[in-house]
Amino acid sequence: MHRKTLRELADGLRAKAFSSVELTQAFLDRIQAHDERINSFITVTAEPALEAARAADARRAAGEDGPLLGLPFAHKDIFCTEGVKTSCGSRMLDNFIAPYDATVTAKLKAAGAVMLGKTNMDEFAMGSSNETSYYGPVRNPWDLDTVPGGSSGGSAAAVAARLAPAATGTDTGGSIRQPAALCGLTGLKPTYGAVSRYGMIAFASSLDQAGPMTQSAEDAALMLGVMAGFDPRDSTSVERPLEDYCAGLGNALQGLRIGLPREYFGEGLDGTVAKVIETAIGEYRKLGAEVVDISLPNSHLAVPAYYVVAPAECSSNLSRFDGVRFGHRCENPHDLQDLYVRSRGEGFGAEVKRRIMIGTYALSSGYYDAYYLKAQQVRRLIREDFLKAFEQVDVIMGPTAPGTAFRLGEKSDPVSMYLSDIYTIATNLAGLPGMSIPAGFVNGLPVGLQLIGNYFAEGRLLNAAHQYQQVTDWHRRLPGGF
Repeated sequence: MHRKTLRELADGLRAKAFSSVELTQAFLDRIQAHDERINSFITVTAEPALEAARAADARRAAGEDGPLLGLPFAHKDIFCTEGVKTSCGSRMLDNFIAPYDATVTAKLKAAGAVMLGKTNMDEFAMGSSNETSYYGPVRNPWDLDTVPGGSSGGSAAAVAARLAPAATGTDTGGSIRQPAALCGLTGLKPTYGAVSRYGMIAFASSLDQAGPMTQSAEDAALMLGVMAGFDPRDSTSVERPLEDYCAGLGNALQGLRIGLPREYFGEGLDGTVAKVIETAIGEYRKLGAEVVDISLPNSHLAVPAYYVVAPAECSSNLSRFDGVRFGHRCENPHDLQDLYVRSRGEGFGAEVKRRIMIGTYALSSGYYDAYYLKAQQVRRLIREDFLKAFEQVDVIMGPTAPGTAFRLGEKSDPVSMYLSDIYTIATNLAGLPGMSIPAGFVNGLPVGLQLIGNYFAEGRLLNAAHQYQQVTDWHRRLPGGF
């Protein structure tokens, strides 16, 4: 059963080939058998999962149906889940039991999806390799000596090893797409505001966005159809009609205009990865698409702008973790200042501290205009580059990451780590939808093709990805030993 997509599993449930309880137990057994090697889960909720599966079977027996009813999934440990530890991969929240459900959690629960557990992640979603987690690094199932990408590396590794048929992730600067690329998955970052952030523990509020991580584009469409929608509790949620993301998956690509940014194919891109991307673009030509050379002239400024904006928002958001109201609290503080200093010093890891300090500096008196304001101005220029490009093309394509999965511990220099997201960060700054799909392999490791669309063009991206997956089988490949 673990080789089947969400769509195939849903068809099996409808045909009564198996029950949700049997399906859930099969994936729980796989987690028990394999996760010790990859460390993709922080918490496994076996009994609640089986209880939810029994409830889903009862709903189906009563005549109810739904796209995710009775289907198991893994939940990134950044979404509040009532009664379950929600740690954000940090010692700071190691003892935090969420008292309520995030909107995404509630939507999946209402749809009858079965949560298998909470997945490992870079601490507070800060990282590109899933090595900053308090619970230890996650390993890539394709090569256990390499990283799965981050920050949604636990979700990516779990789906790649088929310990779950699908998972949730969050993307602040590429944290769904980059691990999807490194693990051979389909990962979608929706338009900013398409999916509610209520109950999703904030890293950088103007950049964070939740999305699905799945085997196929069709599965991503099923997941997004449940996750998306207006939420009055989230002031950044966009009020617009609900969309059936599966409806347009059968549309032909004849006449689709694909833009290739020349800045994405220059220095820094591994030559073997470039060849895989070029081959994938060739498949799109065969499907009837037209390829157009375009330019995103300010794309080289995306990384420096992001690493001012994101740490500044991180500094503000993480100020609430002070050892007073919830989370880690130091032992026997001498006074209030000692409580703050030691609780935060003990609770946060090195990368989180680094970003808090950078952000606090950028927001400080005398530096705000020079750094934060300037970064926001550059952000606007990046957005205008994309809007100008979309006057010529329908979809922008290129590599998701500059190389394949790197070895654990290889990138000890923060700057080289930050450059892992060089092709993904700009879409977050602009608030655009983007996705990564499997496009081939280099030395046995997956390569991801990135698709970027205009605002709320998720349907077009999903259709383009789905049509490609009808003529290729990269998304069907499974790592050895799993």
